Amino acid sequence: MGSNMAENHPVGFRWPMKAREKGATIIHVDPRFTRTSAAANLYVPIRSGSDIAFLGGLINYVLKHDKWFKEYVLAYTNASTIVGDDYVDAEDNDGLFSGYDPQSGTYDNTSWAYAGPVNRPARDETLQHPRCVFQILTRHYARYTPEVVEQVCGTPQALFLEVAEILATNSGRERTSAICYAVGWTQQSYGAQIVRAAAILQLLLGNIGRPGGGILALRGHASIQGSTDVPTLFDLLPGYLPHPAVSRGDDTLDDYLRQSAPSGGYWSNAPKFLVSLLKAWYGDAAAQENEYGYQWIPKLTGDHSHISTSAAMADGKVNGLIVFGQNPANGSPHAGLQRKALTQLDWLVALDLYETETAAFWYAAPEGWKPADVKTEVFLLPTAGPGEKEGTFTNTQRLLQYHDKAVDPPGDARSDLWFLYHLGRRLKDLYRESTNPRDQGLLNLTWDYLPAQADPESHIRDEPAAEKVLMEVNGYTVADRRQLPDYEQLKIDGSTACGVWIYSGVFPAPGQNMARRRKRSPSNYVNPEWGFAWPGNRRILYNRASADPAGNPWSERKKYVWWDATAGTWTGMDVPDFPARKAPETPAQEQGSGLDLHSGSDPFTLKADGRGWLFAPSGLRDGPLPTHYEPLESPVQNALYERQDSPVAKRFPRKDNPISPPGDPKFPYVVTTYRVTEQYTSGAMSRWNSWLSELMPEMFAEISPELAAEKGIDNLDWIVVSTPRNQIECKALVTRRMRPFRHGETVIHEVGLPYHWGYQGLVKGAMANDLVALSEEPNVYIQEDKALTCNLRKGRLR
Repeated sequence: MGSNMAENHPVGFRWPMKAREKGATIIHVDPRFTRTSAAANLYVPIRSGSDIAFLGGLINYVLKHDKWFKEYVLAYTNASTIVGDDYVDAEDNDGLFSGYDPQSGTYDNTSWAYAGPVNRPARDETLQHPRCVFQILTRHYARYTPEVVEQVCGTPQALFLEVAEILATNSGRERTSAICYAVGWTQQSYGAQIVRAAAILQLLLGNIGRPGGGILALRGHASIQGSTDVPTLFDLLPGYLPHPAVSRGDDTLDDYLRQSAPSGGYWSNAPKFLVSLLKAWYGDAAAQENEYGYQWIPKLTGDHSHISTSAAMADGKVNGLIVFGQNPANGSPHAGLQRKALTQLDWLVALDLYETETAAFWYAAPEGWKPADVKTEVFLLPTAGPGEKEGTFTNTQRLLQYHDKAVDPPGDARSDLWFLYHLGRRLKDLYRESTNPRDQGLLNLTWDYLPAQADPESHIRDEPAAEKVLMEVNGYTVADRRQLPDYEQLKIDGSTACGVWIYSGVFPAPGQNMARRRKRSPSNYVNPEWGFAWPGNRRILYNRASADPAGNPWSERKKYVWWDATAGTWTGMDVPDFPARKAPETPAQEQGSGLDLHSGSDPFTLKADGRGWLFAPSGLRDGPLPTHYEPLESPVQNALYERQDSPVAKRFPRKDNPISPPGDPKFPYVVTTYRVTEQYTSGAMSRWNSWLSELMPEMFAEISPELAAEKGIDNLDWIVVSTPRNQIECKALVTRRMRPFRHGETVIHEVGLPYHWGYQGLVKGAMANDLVALSEEPNVYIQEDKALTCNLRKGRLR
């Protein structure tokens, strides 16, 4: 659901197909009938933007029909936890939770808190208290009936009920079900809440932390997961530590650690992770007396995401931009505004394999600017492809795998690592004499990544050693540079350094790069010696939940990790995600911190209370429970609440970013963007390949025969697709893979647009992202391009 796995993750899709050969049932829930649908046992259509209504219906079905895994839910979730008196649910407030401030468009989540401390809250094990999570959850989803699912999603009741019964039957002690999703879920104005809804469903069914269960995010390129871990996200430090921010009051290291380290759960170790990170960055210059260099980290002053930065750039507030393997002139939302923003820069550096739309905007953009009128100075630097450099990938299952260089890059092309290293080296040289406090972080960066045999006189051409970087990422003891075996060895006193705490253990000793491992284990299907899965080489997170509270497998058939009473340790097929010597009967301590506050049957070690959260008292900006909102642009009114759309999604109210109001007759259709197998993201890599270009040569819009008949369009006719932002022309692909949806008495048509074409490459075409608005989901700042409104007509642009 939210994924076309067969076409967009075809190598990974071999495993669902192997499972189907062994009797597994594959269900595909999607607005389009795709190759994934064709390979599934059951295809279920759903209107784009209605995912939470569908998942909420499944949650309601499981609760109403008593299909939830009672022993698991009672022991391992916060179902029994009592929420404070001040909480008001969206069900009782027309779609808004308590704490909403209409002036700022944000929530104060104080009223969502537990009754009692977050790590030792009040509970009612009978689940009868009206403010216990189970009762709140039951009331919240009571209206998400099969009838409502059909009305909102356009999914026939019979199909919805078939999905519900299959999931319920295939869950419990003996069986598990998995949910796979991709950007079809995340690229929405409430994407994080869609994933949360899936987590609630899987917790109720007992499918989290167990083999064959869980929720799998299908990541795009080989290392999108790694890009999140390390990260390229503005609001995180490596290993998912929050970035210091002015709004949080992170003025000092003590302020930051106090707010980032809860008393209960494994995140109480955040001070060790942060101090070790600072020691890796700043080496000997990081000392206790200068807060280990904490003040050298710039503090966030607001939203510094790519989308917000693009808006500021369009207003002339950004001087320069470095673009690595990204193509905002084509691949980012409201691409026309992105191109306009590029004209406001003083300089742009584009690093890529080819001259992308971003690198060529100044002379080739459809706006037709004269190069002499564009002030931006553009530098295009040729980079190495994956086979032309060495390093690690972190794949969709959190597995680090190392790859060697196959061939040298052509000509002057260099790896990204080469560019970053030598840029850093030159900047350090440039600022060497500076005494300005803001420059000291740069000057004190540890920057020793050249191989031992490098010639210091000719190091401009030397490639940094990727394994040296990985060794720093792993971590070491400061005194003797001894590699650390795992993150459990990290200290808060500055005696250890570690670049990414969750990766610690990938390189525990010289010559022992665990990411290089390719050893299969015939007696263990987990194959623990193939690559390295973070953290600690665990393949399933929270796998303590694969055993019952007493430490025994829920079933022999699904045994994964369990308590060995004779040896006094946890053991099994995987590395236990739990303190190895903590017996199941261990009581939670009244005093103390960290995991001492958890009992031996609290498997969710990263949560303050050790439980899986059906209700989220903190951590989310848009509500403690997923709630159905319409997309920011929708042809219909919200059928469940007075509140139409997410109250806290960012809309960028600008004259050059108009958003269509609900039910706007000018834009009556839903449009969704997607990928095809033969092209890749914005096409910057694939459209220069003659074979791929021949296989998928031109842009098209996928429409149903019903919509085609309504508009007088035949297959392969030229059509114009328009939104309030822009209009594009492309060929019509009339196919029954697209179908109309009913929303009550209204018929809603969908239009599908691949987004791979542009004005560069061997084949060219219109850009789907020209139609998409600037917007941001409030938790992860992603745009909404899986559900917006459009119109279309037969003909061409004139």
